[in-house]
Amino acid sequence: MIEILHTDITTLQVDAIVNAANSSLLGGGGVDGAIHRAAGPELLKYNRTLGGCATGEAKLAPGFNLPAKWIIHTVGPVWYGGEKNESQLLYNCYRNALELAIANDLSSIAFPCISTGVYGYPNHLAAEIAIGIMQKYESNFKRIIVCCFSKEDVAIYTDRLNDGERRN
Repeated sequence: MIEILHTDITTLQVDAIVNAANSSLLGGGGVDGAIHRAAGPELLKYNRTLGGCATGEAKLAPGFNLPAKWIIHTVGPVWYGGEKNESQLLYNCYRNALELAIANDLSSIAFPCISTGVYGYPNHLAAEIAIGIMQKYESNFKRIIVCCFSKEDVAIYTDRLNDGERRN
């Protein structure tokens, strides 16, 4: 079951939340900063042992002070107009996070809208990729959540989810 929520991802009680991280995994702004603040200083210390993360890849860390047991860090692409393989890299973010969750027997996962903030990926294009890959993996999970920052994003992702369900 895929759910679209307008809430703070750091408050969700799921097996894993996905962090839209930067390649250092050492914290930043937006969702990344909020997750680091909520998880506590142990996350930064742990992430120093991970050696960073390439765009499109995913790495697992404990949730520390979060209600979520785990954090799956993934690095989304910066939008350059679609000319630098951004769609495949964004697809890889979702696929690799979902595969990592499956490999660790996790049954519930929450995603932010990866790359749509300061990385500038157009929301409607990102939603198409995100919902499409989530629907492919849906049977592997009890819950997949898209945690949206804005009500506008909720509408975009809900419309994409509803379009996909009508096609199936």
